[in-house]
Amino acid sequence: MKIAVYGATGMVGSQIVAEAARRGHEVTAISRKGAPVEGAAVVRSADLADLDAYREVAAASDAVVLATSPDRTGGPREPYIEAHRAVAGVPTQARIYMVGGFGGLRTPDGTQIKDTSGFPPEYKGESDAAWAAYEALRDSGLDVTGQAPAAVIAPGERTGRYTTAVGVPAAGDSISSQDYAVALLDELEEPRFRGTFFTAAN
Repeated sequence: MKIAVYGATGMVGSQIVAEAARRGHEVTAISRKGAPVEGAAVVRSADLADLDAYREVAAASDAVVLATSPDRTGGPREPYIEAHRAVAGVPTQARIYMVGGFGGLRTPDGTQIKDTSGFPPEYKGESDAAWAAYEALRDSGLDVTGQAPAAVIAPGERTGRYTTAVGVPAAGDSISSQDYAVALLDELEEPRFRGTFFTAAN
């Protein structure tokens, strides 16, 4: 499978590249600086807002993984949302796979976690932007899957074991970035959650 990963140098993106390469897939690693990523067959410098580059990438790929994040330094998050809205308007046969946020999942009463009173306010803007980006992709008519992490995601151990759920938190409070990538590649290889917003947890 030919897989392109935007945000390939990040904590999650780099693990996705590594896991895909480990399974024998051909990976194009895309980042703003075009930095080398272990396991990538091709390294490319591009921003998601560069639609000409995105069209080329999508046309040459079986799946495009969007592992970028909204601004976390206090800057505007609208460019992140607009980039996803623009991507949503590009026709492609590639499967679009978005690394989403835990805040987009829902509580038993249907409230999104990002909108609950106990959600950390410092993460609210980031979660709102991530969900708006996912909505744009989801409503595009393209083949889109979103995968949220557990409440906590951090580098750790690759166990290959995880639980899943659609739209609501899975059993487990955390997941390693390695096992997040395992769940993502499992889904790309043997789809069970196509067209959904699902999550995986250790």
